[in-house]
Amino acid sequence: QVRLAESGGGSVDVGGSLRLSCVPSEYTRSRFCMGWFRQAPGKEREEVARVDGGGGSTLADSVKGRFTISKDDAKNTLYLQMNGLKAEDTAMYYCAADPDAYFCQRKAEDLPFRGQGTQVTISS
Repeated sequence: QVRLAESGGGSVDVGGSLRLSCVPSEYTRSRFCMGWFRQAPGKEREEVARVDGGGGSTLADSVKGRFTISKDDAKNTLYLQMNGLKAEDTAMYYCAADPDAYFCQRKAEDLPFRGQGTQVTISS
C-alpha cells in the first residue's frame, strides 16, 4: 500500500503559476512510475503527465510548453510546475503511482495508487 500526499493547489489568475508536490509514503523501492492526472466537474479524467523511475517523462499535448513534471529522488518528491495557466486548467489534480513499475506502462489515471487530490482554480 502506498499513500500519496499532494500539496500546492490554489487559486490564481490566468497566466499565473503553481507548483504541485506529491510525497509517497511506505514505498518499497526508491524509483518508480509516478504521474499526475486531473478531473474537472462533469469531465473525464485526463492524464497531465507521468515520469518513470529513470526520469523519462510524458506530457499531455494540452500542457506541453507550459507544465513540467520532475522528481527529486533525494527528497522523494514528485513535482508538477504549472506556468501560463489557463481557465481550462481548472480541475482537481491527483498524484498517482505504481511502485511495482520502473517504467510507466499505463497512463497516470490508470495507476493503482492515487492521492486525495488538490484543487487548482484559474480565474479569468
